[in-house]
Amino acid sequence: MKMSHVGIMVGDMSKAVEFYTQALGLEIVMDRAEVREEKESAIGKMCIAVFGEGFKGFNIAHLVTEDGVGFELFEMIDREERHHVDFSKIGIFHFCLQSDDFQSVTDKVEQYGGKVRMDIMRYHPEDESKPYKMVYLEDPFGNLFELYSHSYSETYSSEYE
Repeated sequence: MKMSHVGIMVGDMSKAVEFYTQALGLEIVMDRAEVREEKESAIGKMCIAVFGEGFKGFNIAHLVTEDGVGFELFEMIDREERHHVDFSKIGIFHFCLQSDDFQSVTDKVEQYGGKVRMDIMRYHPEDESKPYKMVYLEDPFGNLFELYSHSYSETYSSEYE
């Protein structure tokens, strides 16, 4: 199994594309497009199946990470203005990206309207041979994401040695 893409709800498509390209370095595959509720096309039928009748429509953009994972940004016409993480509900609550330049990424996240949610943390501060770092961040719309310094496998395989 390979990861294909994630879909993220945003409140302002222009601001979202700027954030994800300028702060996080993703590339645009397909810039903003409008999708309206309709029953004639395959995409229209699929959207009604997913969002239900009455969703009104949305703007969408497709971005990609340097290793090919897609990011679909959705700006719904009818939406709440900000995502609030409710840890009492089951479901996905974050995604994770990887970079070896934490300071630059955290600076850009704040520059483009996001938040740094915590200090950068080392998983094994007592062991210099394991320099694995992480930090939780937030996009301008309240979507949480993590930043890792090393791959998922490297970070956790060492955890249990």
